[in-house]
Amino acid sequence: MESNLLMNFTVDKENKTVNIKREFRASLSDVWSAWTEAEILDQWWAPAPFKSQTKSMEFKEGGRRLYAMVGLEGEERWSSFDYTSISPKTNFKYASTFCDSEGNPNSEFASSYWSVSFSEQDNSTFVDIAIKRDSLPELEKLIEMGFKEGITVTMKSLDKIFENRK
Repeated sequence: MESNLLMNFTVDKENKTVNIKREFRASLSDVWSAWTEAEILDQWWAPAPFKSQTKSMEFKEGGRRLYAMVGLEGEERWSSFDYTSISPKTNFKYASTFCDSEGNPNSEFASSYWSVSFSEQDNSTFVDIAIKRDSLPELEKLIEMGFKEGITVTMKSLDKIFENRK
């Protein structure tokens, strides 16, 4: 079944930012948990056929999530989230960096700076995401890597989690 939930994806080249607005048919508490708890993140935070696998996560200001996206052949693509700001059930911010399995940054890719905001309206929760890059070529590289397609598929995986809870 194709979803009629809101999914806006825009690129602001002047500000080197991707903006995403996504609606979920779930409570604010459930959506917040899905974004902030490793056990739930691992169920949806990777575009199929990849699976997310958290090695460690400390969701607090100054904390970090270290995880891999694991492919069908067992290949691992490591990333970290370094949390810089958390306002419970309202917003959190982090730097997302490609890295190795120990969290050492990959020098070929700069970090992305995410701001993820949550709001509830009627029977839906809206997630507004702003992802900033340091330069326009970095932003364009992110888009060329298939980010829009990957994040769209990933958000649909989260929809399925909420559908299965009903």
